[in-house]
Amino acid sequence: MDCSPLILSLWVSTLATSIIALLGTLIAYLLARKRFFGRTMLDAFTTLPMILPPTVTGYYLIILLGKNGIIGNHIYKLTGWSVMFTWQAAVIAATVVAIPIMIKSAKAAIESVDIEYEKAAFTLGKSETETFFLVTLPLAKKGLIAGLVLSFARALGEFGATIMVAGNIPGKTSTMPLAIYSAFQSGEDQLATTLVIILTVISIVVIYITTRISRTD
Repeated sequence: MDCSPLILSLWVSTLATSIIALLGTLIAYLLARKRFFGRTMLDAFTTLPMILPPTVTGYYLIILLGKNGIIGNHIYKLTGWSVMFTWQAAVIAATVVAIPIMIKSAKAAIESVDIEYEKAAFTLGKSETETFFLVTLPLAKKGLIAGLVLSFARALGEFGATIMVAGNIPGKTSTMPLAIYSAFQSGEDQLATTLVIILTVISIVVIYITTRISRTD
């Protein structure tokens, strides 16, 4: 993939948000509605990327996915391919860093749904899966959508973990935040300013959308 920083950032963020929508909602549902051994640990583990510096998160991803990493080593031996310094690595970094926002938002939204509605669905013969899609999700949709919008924005602005695992290769892995950094470092102030304005406008739109969602009945 060889494209502009804006197109690459939108592509990476969209893919990351798609993954977050599925995985984040599932984890949030487990944390909100299930009681199991290790639940507190899972909650803490999924919160870590929100607290740790992104570069630390990136370092952990290198340990997992690098050519000599715990997982990456096996992938490289089997395929001869490494995810490091590819746009796919940027997607992984954005997903890991942004998913805590979705999990926290979705968990709160699901917990706000009166469990009596779910019990009523069970009484009518609906399975847990059917109840989840027909009752829980519709009632929690405001929190879920808000979480997704904010996760998209966080993924779009990801810098630290991305530069650790994907590098800053122009046209390949150079997302908007990385392109801004490169432009500033090389003295291209006009380009840096333009990219900053674009990201700022997108952020304002995200805040506006999230506010509108939270106020919608």
